[in-house]
Amino acid sequence: MKGFWMGLLLFTTQGLYGQEGAQIYSTYCAGCHGAQLEGNSATALIKTAWTYGRGRDALYRNIKFGIPQTEMAAWHTVLKEEEINAVVDFIVASQETPPDAVRPIPSQITTQHYALKVEELITEGIHNPWSIEFVDADHALLTERSGQIRWIVEGKLDTQPIRGLPPTYERSTGGYMDLALDPNYADNGWVYLAFSHTNGEITDEEALAMTKIIRGKIKEHQWTEEQTLFDVPDSLKVVKGNRWGCRLLFDQEGLLYFTIGDMAQAMASQDVGKATGKVFRIHPDGSIPEDNPFVHVKGALPAIFTLGNRNVQGLSQHPVTGALWATEHGPMGGDELNILEKGANYGWPVITYGVDYSGEIVSEKTEQEGMEQPITYWSPSIAVCPAEFNTSPLFPEWNNNLLIGALAFEELRRLVIEKDKVIEQEMILKGFGRVRDIKTGPDGALYVVLNGPDKLLRITPEKEF
Repeated sequence: MKGFWMGLLLFTTQGLYGQEGAQIYSTYCAGCHGAQLEGNSATALIKTAWTYGRGRDALYRNIKFGIPQTEMAAWHTVLKEEEINAVVDFIVASQETPPDAVRPIPSQITTQHYALKVEELITEGIHNPWSIEFVDADHALLTERSGQIRWIVEGKLDTQPIRGLPPTYERSTGGYMDLALDPNYADNGWVYLAFSHTNGEITDEEALAMTKIIRGKIKEHQWTEEQTLFDVPDSLKVVKGNRWGCRLLFDQEGLLYFTIGDMAQAMASQDVGKATGKVFRIHPDGSIPEDNPFVHVKGALPAIFTLGNRNVQGLSQHPVTGALWATEHGPMGGDELNILEKGANYGWPVITYGVDYSGEIVSEKTEQEGMEQPITYWSPSIAVCPAEFNTSPLFPEWNNNLLIGALAFEELRRLVIEKDKVIEQEMILKGFGRVRDIKTGPDGALYVVLNGPDKLLRITPEKEF
């Protein structure tokens, strides 16, 4: 009976989308994935759990370029673009549940050490949320990529946004990104913001733009006392930039680190006279630490701390060693986890474990003298994003573990670290949305910001095993 319904489904699919996709699938794919997508030597393609990304774009990429470190080969040398698209349409239309459908998040998740309670605190009213920071036990601030900062009060969204904020150049992955609170926020009230900025018109697609770092104070719902901490002249801005970054982190000494992606200007990541593809370090007032590595290098930007960083999306400081750990987007393959060392070169694009999105080779090299190797890397790319070392008393079994999120693969993972090595990875969440930010709240709970769907989750342990 199951075979009858599958056959009927495939017949209907062919009627809707034409026989081309079904025929191409039958010729090239059925031998491994099953004549009726039920699986054979390779995984079934009628499913709800998609390991390597879900949705049409992920399917297209996986068919065209293959999946590294698996038996899934690249088909772009065999199939034409329209043929790949026809197969993708066929697979998508064959699903009982569309691959990009919103999945209900379970209220309880079982992990190695805990049964976790998952609460959906905010599910409406937020749009492309990016970063969350807790002011106190009852108040948090949330950025939205379109250029808003919102209050969250006792777990509920304040419908009134902050007024008086600067406009942002919302292009590609740009917009309002990370925010941070001054280590002495209780006394001085400073809030730090990273956003995409242009001196031109924010509607001009050809405008020169770059990430800008500012600080200000929020008094009730008003942004005040704004100060610019980092900006570059128009000569260092770029047109149609992509991969903006940007994460902010205050270290244990009170220094502010921030990241800027390579903005699709790959080789500029190796140029200390340019802002793209770097991690920076400044004092809270924007002044430059005297021991920054390029302070006395002619033509260098003195705020640079490291170079050769393609797109750092997560920063966290180890609570015991004080080492700065960074998650970094690779190209197609080669997402990295690095420990940041002053003045170090992390290699992009001279060395990489990934290839370009066109399928072209970025570099034949994965290592070179004078360039750092990652602590670990992910290939295929999971689109690794936020990073947060766990110090919460609610999760003692996870003490000093690194929690990371992923965008494309929609994951929340726990990394067990010993002596600067990742010895274990555990999946906590998978397939419920793009994990944009992770923070430990004053109550010890984990707060997770999702995109697509836009949500704020609260995770606590219900039971310890």
